[in-house]
Amino acid sequence: MSLDDRFAELGRRQAEAELGGGEERIRRQHKAGKKTARERLELLLDPGSFTELDRFVVHQSHDFGMDAQRIPGDGVVTGSGRIHGRPAFVFAQDFTVFGGSLSEAYARKICKVMDLAMKTGAPIIGLNDSGGARIQEGVVSLAGYADIFLRNTLASGVVPQISAIMGPCAGGAVYSPAITDFVFMVKNTSYMFVTGPDVIRSVTHENVSAEELGGAAAHGGTSGVAHFAADGEEECLALVRELLTFLPQNNLEDPPLRPTQDPVDRRDESLQAAVPDQPNRPYDMKEIIRTVLDDRYFFEVQAAYAPNIVVGFGRLGGRPVGIVANQPAHLAGCLDIAASLKGARFVRFCDCFNIPLVTFEDVPGFLPGTAQEFGGIIKHGAKLLYAFCEATVPKLTVITRKAYGGAYCVMSSKHIRGDVNLAYPTAEIAVMGPDGAVNILYRRELEQAADAAAFRDAKTSEYREKFANPYVAAERGYIDEVIEPRDTRARLTAALEILRTKRDANPPKKHGNIPL
Repeated sequence: MSLDDRFAELGRRQAEAELGGGEERIRRQHKAGKKTARERLELLLDPGSFTELDRFVVHQSHDFGMDAQRIPGDGVVTGSGRIHGRPAFVFAQDFTVFGGSLSEAYARKICKVMDLAMKTGAPIIGLNDSGGARIQEGVVSLAGYADIFLRNTLASGVVPQISAIMGPCAGGAVYSPAITDFVFMVKNTSYMFVTGPDVIRSVTHENVSAEELGGAAAHGGTSGVAHFAADGEEECLALVRELLTFLPQNNLEDPPLRPTQDPVDRRDESLQAAVPDQPNRPYDMKEIIRTVLDDRYFFEVQAAYAPNIVVGFGRLGGRPVGIVANQPAHLAGCLDIAASLKGARFVRFCDCFNIPLVTFEDVPGFLPGTAQEFGGIIKHGAKLLYAFCEATVPKLTVITRKAYGGAYCVMSSKHIRGDVNLAYPTAEIAVMGPDGAVNILYRRELEQAADAAAFRDAKTSEYREKFANPYVAAERGYIDEVIEPRDTRARLTAALEILRTKRDANPPKKHGNIPL
């Protein structure tokens, strides 16, 4: 064979690999409203930056006629590239090849890029579009999944791991994305579930569609499995790129700075009236968050799930921060099971990757009810408390209004190593609200009073004046300063700069035992 022939052979094999399952299957993929694995990587990565690995890998199975069906790449495209100029490792499952089903060789390809991501300290991004385990390979395929799960676990907290669900993801396959840090889904074309509609129908006699059971709306709003639900694949991959602008490459780096023209000492007069005079009147905490952040930009995470707590990323003086905030516009900002889980997971992620935490607090307590108690609010609420206690990154807190009872303690209070704790003059820091306190403190007097309503009003006003303010806490040093709302941005950016070199550590141990 001549040299030209050898080059031609290489070209032929490369073209064969790039064609995946063939033109007909690619047409079917497009008809279903989905892009191919390679098209998705072109959208995700900086132009011309993709370097493919294992393009010519094929499976080694001989059963069920598989030895006659060997397609280069074997159903997954793997390699590395750049996102905003920074390295990242990627794998994209190819539904046109054996329905994207996972084989031993396929799993080895994914494990290789995961190992490289760990060794080099770069994020790993998986684009999932697979029918699950390759049945023809039996337990070998299952072993491949377990190899991936192990690497997901070992990489957790070391490099960011992101999963984009671009099609089906069912059975054991769902557990790899579940271990990763963020899960993106595409509305109407992606779904996740452990057992599908047919199995559920035969076992429990429930009728449910794949979209109702495991679509982006179900996991984005009900289960909380998905962090983002995009309208299309282009938007999904753009969101992945945007998320990475807030994250460091690994746990040994600081998050990337982004210069801003927004003055760090900018005052905003609108904040002076952001918190209503009436203590029970709702308002949108996101308005305060946006006003304070650089360029008023807030990248919210899990927006549709547990909306009574708000989490996401922003910047202060160019530095990325993680935002955790109670939302008085939903359930009065109460903490419930879902909110505790959402907040705890986000706090722990930020702590893993050196992202300072800024907490905006307006919380009347934990949501009451038998459903919450029987569902384990004690255990789940403790997860949020544990996460804040455990976190050693800079922690800044602004109490805008209510900070009652145990919820005050949980929301990054001074007592659990909050570094800078500020309060507005409208803050109410107490064991409980004035109405509830008066009912307990003056129960007998209320029963005996000639005019119980007038007595209650008088005592409520007395209690509110004495305790429903930030000054008792400030006198004890639990609040570092009571500030005017318009100065929030200036105070937070200044505090963040001071805390830039903060060093703190937890006692030496293998790991804690978070109340799961």
